[in-house]
Amino acid sequence: MPLDRRAFIKAAASGVAVGALGPGALAQAAAVPRLQAVAFDAFPVFDPRPVFKLAETLFPGKGAQLGELWRTRQFEYQWLRALSGQYVDFWQATEAGLTFAARKLGLDLTGAKRDSLMGAFLQLNAWPDVPEALKTLKAAGVRLAFLSNMTAEMLQANMRNAKLEPFFDHVISTDRARTYKPDPRAYQLGVDVLQLKREEIAFAAFAGWDVAGAKWFGYPTFWVNRAGFPVEELGVTADGVGTDLRQLVTFVTG
Repeated sequence: MPLDRRAFIKAAASGVAVGALGPGALAQAAAVPRLQAVAFDAFPVFDPRPVFKLAETLFPGKGAQLGELWRTRQFEYQWLRALSGQYVDFWQATEAGLTFAARKLGLDLTGAKRDSLMGAFLQLNAWPDVPEALKTLKAAGVRLAFLSNMTAEMLQANMRNAKLEPFFDHVISTDRARTYKPDPRAYQLGVDVLQLKREEIAFAAFAGWDVAGAKWFGYPTFWVNRAGFPVEELGVTADGVGTDLRQLVTFVTG
């Protein structure tokens, strides 16, 4: 039976002799294509916490509630609009979610406060582990792309702010397909743009629901579980899990 490359590496690391794996095992393992690219969701790379710290600054004592309700509505509005064929882009859905959340909490969301909170989504920095991990992946010949629900303009603004532009070969927004992950049409954009088989593209997810969507689509999937969330009850699990991109590097290149 065919030998999975990772199974071969695991067996070798455990001290199993190559000969014990059967004739041609080394050749089989070498023939299995390694991962050629990584498609990233935005938030394994960009740290969104300053947006929600700003919410607390603008609305003392209410920032955590505002942030939680805003995040929930932000994605609910995306999915509802995608399902109903009433698409608007990530920026519009995010602003609508903020407006609803503030109204529900009885907060005075002035135009200046709204613009400040929305503007923070254009000024995100990278998580501390990101630059070195991206550098290592690029040095290994791995192609890097974003595959995100964010608009291309948002992704590019944050790449400039975080000084990450040299690392990425492609910036893929699901806005191209006028839908959102976990719609399979959104994940298909990675295959179309990178011109690779889906099994050659590792998908790096931030959220558990994105893990499920990418796995259902057929990507080898790594969950960058920075927040330490439990596994979603959706019947699938990530192929690899870590708390930052250092473990992703091992998953892709190991």
